[in-house]
Amino acid sequence: MGLLLIGVALALAGCGDDDFENKPRPAAAVTLTGIVQESGVTVDQLPKGRGAGPFLITISNQTDQAHTLTLEGDPAGRDRVEETVGPVQPQDTATIQVTLEPGTYEVRAGSPRAVAREIPPAELKVGPPRDSSSDQLLLP
Repeated sequence: MGLLLIGVALALAGCGDDDFENKPRPAAAVTLTGIVQESGVTVDQLPKGRGAGPFLITISNQTDQAHTLTLEGDPAGRDRVEETVGPVQPQDTATIQVTLEPGTYEVRAGSPRAVAREIPPAELKVGPPRDSSSDQLLLP
């Protein structure tokens, strides 16, 4: 009799709402690197098939003065994006963590001091949204 009650209890516990669905996980973050030099700012371009979603952009300041790093853009139909980090000291790095929609963005390096010439910015083009990361193992 006791085993029968335990079996019934386990069977009832296994019954649940059939309408439950897991929401898909967001796309895994794409890590890009960049460099600030006197000749300009460069940022890796996205690999083919990598589009909108979360990004970690780590940029190294290879100049002799501190710079504030700014990523900005106007994705189509979305609010203007502007993320700023710094100042980043010479020979140091900083990371911009941001979720980007499809569009074109600019990564600029600014300085609190007047400089003889401005450092040219880098352009980052973001394509259509990436797929969910639900099928990727070992993600946090």
